[in-house]
Amino acid sequence: MVNIILKDNKPQKQPVFDSQEEGCVYRIPALCYNSCSQTLFAFAEKRTSLSDDDAEMLVMKTGKLKEDDSNEIQWSEQKEVKNALLSGHRTMNPCPVYEKKSNKLFLFFICVKNGCSEQSQITDCSNKAHLCYITTADDGENWSELKDLTPDLHEIDDWATFAVGPGHGLQTQKDRLIVPVYAYKIKKRKKRGSCCCRKVCAPISYALALYTDDPDKGWKFGNMLETESGECQMAEFLDDKGNWVVYCNARSKSGHRVEAVSLNEGDDFSILTGKLVDTKNTGCQGSVVSFPAQSEVGSTKTWLLFSHTTDVKKRVDLGVYLNKSPQDPDKWSEPWKINIGISGYSDLAYIGNGRFVCLMECGKEKTKEDETNKIKDPISDHIISSVMFSYDQVEQGIRQ
Repeated sequence: MVNIILKDNKPQKQPVFDSQEEGCVYRIPALCYNSCSQTLFAFAEKRTSLSDDDAEMLVMKTGKLKEDDSNEIQWSEQKEVKNALLSGHRTMNPCPVYEKKSNKLFLFFICVKNGCSEQSQITDCSNKAHLCYITTADDGENWSELKDLTPDLHEIDDWATFAVGPGHGLQTQKDRLIVPVYAYKIKKRKKRGSCCCRKVCAPISYALALYTDDPDKGWKFGNMLETESGECQMAEFLDDKGNWVVYCNARSKSGHRVEAVSLNEGDDFSILTGKLVDTKNTGCQGSVVSFPAQSEVGSTKTWLLFSHTTDVKKRVDLGVYLNKSPQDPDKWSEPWKINIGISGYSDLAYIGNGRFVCLMECGKEKTKEDETNKIKDPISDHIISSVMFSYDQVEQGIRQ
């Protein structure tokens, strides 16, 4: 067990998935919290290199908080999620969502045909990804058999490729389960009676929701956002009129995040114009969670917390942003940086009592011996760590 000691209001990192094995690297963190069992679920992709094409399978750990609120997390031994495998395919993009009524965790992911990159699918307008999930009712001790939803969802036939999340899904106040998705839609334009996908209909990615009101009765897609958008996450907040609103925050190449809201639980989204920055030209995945308003006694309001790299040019200095008026995209705070240096993808979880956990990609801190030996192996330097912090620390960090 590692004690998270705070120094200068900086939460200390705990290694969760460490690239120590030769030829092994972990990427794409996903985090989910079961409030009933007070268990954290951490997932990641196990790869043979940093490349997306070299993903293999998903791995997981569970975490428990000490009852004395001492800011300690005890992470379990690492397990391979062997039920999340489809023969001849690599497993990618873990996206867990917890269903409270059945106390069941749904783990969504995509299985992509080996040897087929995302770019080749986009170029050829030929999808090679399957939309799959497995479930557990005993905190990951046992998993169901893999369920492939691809044949049941006809919209996928019009996509060059797609993916879920990555990162956590959402259960709304009305118990709808929502899985964030982004898809490269093929815009078919006829030319002399035929469609030339490669040169005429360059696919564009759009975020959307996959949802169900009853998992036993199947899953459906909502409508796509109306602007180009990529990897996304969703949260739910209560607006000033007392309406529950599903909020979507998506990756973009424009230099700013794409934000959108839905008043019908993910069926349709309206675009917001905000100031949240994204990494210029490429963008980077980010995470968002809602939580009860703090420091307002008796309030029913909900606020949002967003995590993302804070530099506009490169993936460094992961920070968290606070919005106390989620319906207004101009109300995002300045970031509190929780990881200085190399940063990447992240996933947030609200664990109650004003506390949060963030699972994040970061560079391994060098020791004096490392610096002497001039270790520059990008795999051994890559690590997925967790940090736990409180709302009070966020407020203090923003003010600094």
